[in-house]
Amino acid sequence: MEEKKLLAVPFMDLKRVLDFEKKNLQEAFNRVLESGRYILSQEVASFEQSLSAYLNIRHCIGVSSGSDALLLSFLALGIKPAEKVICPTFTFFATAGSIARIGARPVFADSCPGCFQLPPFEAQSRIDSETRGIVPVHLFGQCADMDGFKAIQQKKDIFIIEDSAQAFGASLGDKKAGVLGDVGCFSFFPTKNLAALGEAGLVVTASDEIAYKLKALRVHGSFRQKYIHELIGGNFRMDEMQAAFLHVRLNAVDKLIEQRIKNALLYEQAFLSSGIAILCPDPCLCQTKKYEGLSHWDKDNYYPIYLPRSVRGRHTFNQYVIRIKKERDKLRDYLKDRGIQTEIYYPMPLHLQPCFSSLGYQKGDFPIAEKLSQEVMALPIFPGLTEEEIERVVKVICQFFGHPYKSLP
Repeated sequence: MEEKKLLAVPFMDLKRVLDFEKKNLQEAFNRVLESGRYILSQEVASFEQSLSAYLNIRHCIGVSSGSDALLLSFLALGIKPAEKVICPTFTFFATAGSIARIGARPVFADSCPGCFQLPPFEAQSRIDSETRGIVPVHLFGQCADMDGFKAIQQKKDIFIIEDSAQAFGASLGDKKAGVLGDVGCFSFFPTKNLAALGEAGLVVTASDEIAYKLKALRVHGSFRQKYIHELIGGNFRMDEMQAAFLHVRLNAVDKLIEQRIKNALLYEQAFLSSGIAILCPDPCLCQTKKYEGLSHWDKDNYYPIYLPRSVRGRHTFNQYVIRIKKERDKLRDYLKDRGIQTEIYYPMPLHLQPCFSSLGYQKGDFPIAEKLSQEVMALPIFPGLTEEEIERVVKVICQFFGHPYKSLP
C-alpha cells in the first residue's frame, strides 16, 4: 500500500521529547550516581519543594506511582473497609482499584456527555450514611467541576480526593488541579504531562496532619523514629533518580503543555475546516440534572465526528479524545493499516469489569459512560508531533468517511 510509505504517525514518541533535555537528564543521572544515595534523600526533598512552589500547596509527598498515591490517600484519610467512595465509571482502573484494595466499596457514577467528567449531581445522588469520599477525576487533562464538588462537601461530611493523574499543570482560575480537594494525586508515568523515566507519583495536601500520615505510610508507617511503626504502611517511596529526572522536566513542563494545547488547536482547525466534524454539541452539563444524555449525538446524522471542548480553565490535553458516531473500530483499523497509531480510553467502563462483578452493577446502569466507551478514540497529541503529521491523521480520517480534506492555511 503506497500510503504507508508516506508518513507513519506514532501515538507517542518519547524520544522526541527527550532530544532537547537529554544533556540535563544525563547530568541528573550522574549527580545521583555519584551521591551514593538512591532513596528518599536530597533529590526527592528538593523536587518536593519545587512542586510545592509550582502548585502553590503546603505539602507535596513523592511516592512510588500514581496508583499508590491514591491508595495512600485513602489510608491517610482513614477510610475503612466496607465504607463507600464514589468515583466515575468512565476512567482508568486505578481510580476504583485503589478504593477496592483498601477494602472499601467503589460506588460508580455516570459521566457528562460534554466533557466526559463525573458531574457533581451524579455523585451527590449516590451519597448515603456509609459514604466517606468522592474522587473527581480530571480526565484527559480537563478539570472536573470542583466548585460543584466543594459545594457538596460543605453540606456533607465527606472527603474530596482529586485524581489528577492526567492533569498535571491544568488549572481552574488561579488554582492548579490537585490542590482543591483534601488531597490531590498525580501520576508521573512516562506518557503524562510531567513524565518520569519509570514509575513515580505524588500526593499533595494543605493539611499538616494528613501530610504527616502520608510521609509515615510511604515508609512502612515509620516516620518519627526508625523501626518504630506508628501506622501500618508499606514501601511507597519515590527514588532519587526519578526525582532528579522529574526536577529537570518540571522546568519545561509548561512549554510541553503549550505544545499539546497547540496540537489540539491544529486538530480542531483541520477537522472543522474540512467540514467532517463539529465541537461536541452537548454543553458541559455538570451542573444540572436535566439533560438528554447523548440525544444531540443520536439525532445528528451529518457529522461523523465530535471534537473535545475545553470547558473549564486550562485543558492540558494529556489525551486528545474524539467521539466517532459509527464504525469506530473499523476506522481505527483503517488508520493502523496506514501507519497511524491511536488508543481507546476506555473500551469498557469500570462497572462492567469482571473484577467488580460482585458489586452488582449491570449493563445499562450508566448509559452515557457505556456509549462513550463505544465511541471514543484518542489521536496522537504528544509534544513534538508535527503539523504535517496532524494533517495526515485528519486527511486519512476524511478518506475513510469519503469526505474531502481541506488543507490548513
